[in-house]
Amino acid sequence: MASSSPTVMLRRPAGNLLLGGMVVIVATLVAAARLAGIGRSALAETFVLIFTSIVVEALPFVLLGALVSAGIAVLVPNRAFERLARLPLPLQVPGAALGGLAFPVCECGSVPVARRLISRGMHPAAGLAFMLASPIMNPIVLASTWIAYQGRGLALQMVLGRAGLGLLLAMVAGWAIGGEGARDILRARPDDEHPAPATPTSPGDRIRAFTDHLAADFYFMGKFVVIGSALAAALQAVVPQTLLSGVARTPVLGALALMALAFLLSLCSEADAFVAVSFVQFPIGSQLAFLVFGPVVDAKLAFLYGATFRRRFVVKLVVVAAPIVLAGSLWFEVLMR
Repeated sequence: MASSSPTVMLRRPAGNLLLGGMVVIVATLVAAARLAGIGRSALAETFVLIFTSIVVEALPFVLLGALVSAGIAVLVPNRAFERLARLPLPLQVPGAALGGLAFPVCECGSVPVARRLISRGMHPAAGLAFMLASPIMNPIVLASTWIAYQGRGLALQMVLGRAGLGLLLAMVAGWAIGGEGARDILRARPDDEHPAPATPTSPGDRIRAFTDHLAADFYFMGKFVVIGSALAAALQAVVPQTLLSGVARTPVLGALALMALAFLLSLCSEADAFVAVSFVQFPIGSQLAFLVFGPVVDAKLAFLYGATFRRRFVVKLVVVAAPIVLAGSLWFEVLMR
């Protein structure tokens, strides 16, 4: 116990210092822009309008997701996940893929959960299916998708399309990558030989653990939303609309472009729908590709995957996921027309 306390005490000042530095930098840039008269230009006004609208709509869902994630980490015992490992394999994979409805976690939280499931005896195919499906089947994610597309009259279609394609991708990738002979898929860690830590029991410990998880999750996910919103707003305001229209005019190129953008932006799945719906130049199928590919493969997840799984896992996942998402988004576009 004594060894863990200093670590916790050192993390918070570092996080607060980084957050304070970001605030100071942003405030300085805003003040400099105002003095230079940039803020009165049409380009800056467009950027500020899009950026503000995305952040204001997205952050409440990030906070809600952090609340749920903290509640699961503190209140849900490990045996609730381990029950899935006792099911027959043909039921484990779809059951684990649908587990995001009962245990809603974001893509960052699903990786350690999946690792714990596999290390405790769940078949790798089922563990991977949970990891890939839960950021999409998360009820908060589906609710945010509904709200984001409600104004365009496409709420039900986008929710069903995202859930259906995400579920299909998770099960196919789980079977393809975590099939028989892939039980050594995890990188070895010293804590694999020890039982998982028990959930806090006393009210004081639970409150402290809950607030720690909440603050860490909200800060971690929130910064990606702010960065992604800024990049999305810059794309809409700076890049010539004729160039965007040229790429978006071809469904295949539009889907591939938004899949690549989803990888780079690394948005939280609980708020990415508000960014996707802002890409009005792209067809609805390309936006679906953005919403399904991003929670499965993005820049931040590549680092998490690399630390959790053995070599070439990310390459295998991209090889499986990209064709499925591309084909699914094209078929969705056909059905919508």
